Amino acid sequence: MAETKAKIDAEAEVSTTELAAILGVTARRVQQMAQDGTIVPVRRGYFQLGDAVQRYINFLSKPQISEAEQKLETAKRQSEAQLKLSKAQLAKMEVEELKGKLHRSEDVEGFTEVLIYTIRAALLSLPGRLSVDVTAAQSPAEAAEIIRKEIHKVMRELAAYHYDPEKYAEKVNERRDWSNAGRSYDEE
Repeated sequence: MAETKAKIDAEAEVSTTELAAILGVTARRVQQMAQDGTIVPVRRGYFQLGDAVQRYINFLSKPQISEAEQKLETAKRQSEAQLKLSKAQLAKMEVEELKGKLHRSEDVEGFTEVLIYTIRAALLSLPGRLSVDVTAAQSPAEAAEIIRKEIHKVMRELAAYHYDPEKYAEKVNERRDWSNAGRSYDEE
């Protein structure tokens, strides 16, 4: 019985099981490497022998990283992406603040505090402003009217208190001047 031997060269195509036998791995491992892109099939279930062997040798010669290192690398990439996203959000918020569309809570708190102290001062000044007029009143109804008019006067003054975007802009500019003053010449 005469056997004919096929000539094996780099261009020869081999099946998954044949390549597994040549590489000394299981057929399933060859399929996994094909899915991972380590080796490239020329068509379903067949590989070019020379290319597959060279790719497998390159794969083996690369330093293998452990699963823990892969997780660490993945976490590092995710952290870097999160950091870039955070920086982009901060930059966007800074632009909004410069446009006057966003205010820092400490600025709002400061202006609210000024308003509260204004109200407090107006209310605490009432007894001094009213004491002489109320004691000179002829009746309790007249005293009540004097107090009511003075309270309405205070309320009108407080109603004149309005949001002033320029004041917030001044705060932003002050803060920018502070941060720029803190930079050294090396940073510029």
